[in-house]
Amino acid sequence: MKPLLYLSLLSTLAASTAYADVLSVHCPTGCPENPLDNDLVFTHLYALSNNPKTKFADWVAYEVNPTNFGTSPGRVWLSDPLLDSADTLEKADYKGANKSQLQADRGHQAPLASFAGSRYWSELNRLSNITPQHKNLNQGPWKNLEEAVRNAATYRKSLFVITGPLFNSLMPQLPDADESHQVPAGYFKVVYDLAGNSSHFIMHQGAARSDNFCDKQTSSAQLNTEINFELPEFKNSDIVSKRLGC
Repeated sequence: MKPLLYLSLLSTLAASTAYADVLSVHCPTGCPENPLDNDLVFTHLYALSNNPKTKFADWVAYEVNPTNFGTSPGRVWLSDPLLDSADTLEKADYKGANKSQLQADRGHQAPLASFAGSRYWSELNRLSNITPQHKNLNQGPWKNLEEAVRNAATYRKSLFVITGPLFNSLMPQLPDADESHQVPAGYFKVVYDLAGNSSHFIMHQGAARSDNFCDKQTSSAQLNTEINFELPEFKNSDIVSKRLGC
């Protein structure tokens, strides 16, 4: 085969397969797009797309079902054995974050409380599933939304979540991090059922602890302008919003 023709075929193949569909039980109606250069990771309890530039997952997808609920076993932070250590932050990088300008907790993207009863609960404490999240957001509307999802999920009617960070404004760096990273300016969460009914939320790092998560609802069109990858298509419906109490 001629070299130029061979290169042309390789380019065509790469272009056609770069954004192939990602299918998983963690996102049964379709997973988000996995951006080029990201690492796609599947654990027992969630899937994530890790961005080596920001050092955080662009998205995390998981199922919420009472089968996995239980008493929180604690937080023992772990490096992700499936990722190169240079592609995520380390435990020491978060030192001093809570007392810094960021006032940041180590915020789970897939919440530990939704999987505390699983034998694989320790996977939730991998640092690839963690981001620096302002304590008022983490302990306020974000936590309340996660609790609402758990309260709405039943054994026969699971809810599913796709969540991730937003980088639409510049944020201060973690004070003790020794490698390049980008702190999220906010977060999104899509809550949906197997029929594709969904509710979309955007919350910024400056949210007040007393904020009502229902007031953070947004449209799928608006959310898609905030991210650089494609989400699955969902139905326009208030079925899930009502299940969440909104």
